[in-house]
Formats: sequence, C-alpha cells, structure tokens
Amino acid sequence: MIYNFFRIVLYPFIFIFLIFKPKKLKFFTSRLFQDFSTLDNRSSYIWIHCSSVGEVNLCDALISTLLKRKKEKLLLTVFTDTGFETAKKKYSSFDRISIFKFPLDDSFSINRILNIIKLKYLLLIETEIWPNLINLASKKCKIILINGRISNRSYPRYKKIKFFLAPLFKKISIFCMQTEEDRKRIVSLGAIDTSTYAIGNLKFDISFEEYSQEEKKFLLKILNAGNKKILVAGSSREGEEEILIDVYKNYPNLLLVLVPRHLERVPKIENLLKENYLSYSKFSEINFENRNESNIILIDKMGVLRKFYSICDFAFVGGTLVNIGGHSLIEPLFYGKTPIFGPYLQNVREISNEILKLNIGYKVENSKEFIESLKKIENRHISLEMIKIFFEQNKNTIENIMKFMEE
Repeated sequence: MIYNFFRIVLYPFIFIFLIFKPKKLKFFTSRLFQDFSTLDNRSSYIWIHCSSVGEVNLCDALISTLLKRKKEKLLLTVFTDTGFETAKKKYSSFDRISIFKFPLDDSFSINRILNIIKLKYLLLIETEIWPNLINLASKKCKIILINGRISNRSYPRYKKIKFFLAPLFKKISIFCMQTEEDRKRIVSLGAIDTSTYAIGNLKFDISFEEYSQEEKKFLLKILNAGNKKILVAGSSREGEEEILIDVYKNYPNLLLVLVPRHLERVPKIENLLKENYLSYSKFSEINFENRNESNIILIDKMGVLRKFYSICDFAFVGGTLVNIGGHSLIEPLFYGKTPIFGPYLQNVREISNEILKLNIGYKVENSKEFIESLKKIENRHISLEMIKIFFEQNKNTIENIMKFMEE
C-alpha cells in the first residue's frame, strides 16, 4: 500500500518533469497506455518477463520448449526498448506469442492484463523483482524466478531492504538460482529454503547460430584481414577501449574489432581513436565494393558479435576489465575460441571458475598480461574436447524448469 501510495503521489510530478523530456515521456506513455485487447480471454497463458536484450536472447531455448507443450499461449513483456524490438524481431510472427512493453509495475495496467487472460504461470527471468506484478500475479498463478542471481555488488543493497523483499519472496513459488551461493543468498533475504534450487545457468541452453564457410569467408574478405590476426573485443565497456588500444599498439600484425556493449557509445570511441591518431573503419560503411583498409573496425550495428567470434583468432569478453561484472563467456567458447577476460567476474563467477579450471580461457589484469595471453593462444590450440565437457556438464537447466512447472 505504501509503495502504491508513493507511486500515485509521484505520477503527476513525473509527467510534469517529462513534458520537457520528449524521449523519456515517450518511454513512460508507451508503457502505461498500451492496448491489451489482442490478448485472448479464452486461453491459458504463461507470462514471461524480461528486462532487456540479454534476457530476451537468454529465453530462446525456454520459449521454444514452452511452445512445444502446445498447452498455453505466451505473453512476453520486456522493460527496455531495445529488448522489446529484439523480441518483436524474434517472435512477432508466432501466433501463440503476444509481446508488450512492461507497464512499469503499474497496478492498473497489470490488473487489466490479469482480468483478460487466464494466467497459469509467471516466469521472472533473472532477478526481476516488481512488487505489484508479484503481488497481483500470486493471487492467480504459480510464480517461478528463473536464472536468479545475487551479485556481490547487489547483495548488500538487497540486505538493507530485506524487510520489504521478504514478504514478496514468500509469494514466489520456486526460485531457480544459478549457483548454490545465489541460492543461499536468496534464502537469507527471505525466500523459503525448500522453494529454492541451484540448477545452473540458462545461458548453456541458448541456441547459437551456426555460420557457413561461405558466410565466414565473405566476412573475412570484406574485412580484408589477409594474414592479420583478428582480435574481437565483445561487449566492451567504457574504460576498456583504452586498454585494448594499448594492446593493439603493442602486438604486431593485429586487426582489432571493437564491439561496444551499447551502440550509443560509438561516437565516444571514435573520439578516443582519433585522440590516439588511429585510423579505423565503421562496420556499416564496409561492403564488397568498399572493403576495409584499416586495422581497427568499429562495430556500429547490432547482432553481429557472434559472427565475428566465429572468425576471430582472439576473443576478449567485455565488462571484465572494469567493474561491471562480465558478459557472456560462453559465446566465444561455442565457436571454439579461447576467451580472454579481466578480474571483474561477479556476474559470471561460476562459469569463469570452470573455464579456468579446465584451462580453456585466460584471466588478465592489464594490457601486459593481455598481450602475454595472446602469445600463449598463438602457441597452443584450445582443447575442443574440454569445451565439449564444459557444455555437457552445465546443460540441464530447462529440463529442471519444466519439471517444476509440471509438479
């Protein structure tokens, strides 16, 4: 009640403020004033809620499995605009999937949805804790939190509001956490011990694209790679490009491909390259007639990172040399590439530990260690058998989720 009281009180002030911020005003209004009439009031639904692009991609195999049930329709809500566009691109052609922007935990909008559909399950992907969504949905269905994790960074903050979280967690039927440590943390915050399980990471069930030899040869040709070694820096974050530039300057015969996590940072990275007097090409400007002529490629297009991982000689995974916590270490491994990553691994701690244990990746602290890891990779071949073991040991998550749904 207090939560909703403050929401109602703040709404007028928020909208007055947003009158002068057209983009943010559009963000709010596009979520609070949606037409839900396309939902089918005769069908049962599974509601899947994701935050952004990463979670939408994470759900590919789960959604595919749920569609095979041929029992319920799916309602997919996404918080961010980029995540919503990704979901539309993936699933707008599926009759059994309805896609909406998440209505910002607005109780009126959530009730409108719940009054139309027969909700059987609410699946929260990762730690998406929205009080109104959980409170209202718990009266209608079973709630399962999937791929849950509590990072070292967020855990102290969650502990400060345990009094608020604990009653909400009691309304979640099952917690499918990534690791045993995540499971213990969620219990300490108020989840019922017997409702929590450590079942692994949903990322291992992602269906990665397979690229033909022709596709890879074409990409290498327009990159004009020749005999250069290709270093792909995937999902790089602010503060990492400086280190990567230092590596580039000090490692011979290197073609550096920068793939920033957020494309709005492209102009800043361009300025950084110019400050270092480095020539570069933007990927959107490269084609068969206008092939690359520089040794640095700046990616300004979504959805191409995996294809670059498939052709590279070296792969760096961003968000690890600065205190972000790391992005997907699994993607380069799937394409048989040794991942290089920094010390900030709180988002991928179990996966990184397994990679280091199997000796199929390198952790580095700085550009000097980065360069040493490049030399090591050139002088050895990654064990494809170890990669196979790595994936096989971790691929049970969806099977366990489906068991919980059938109980």
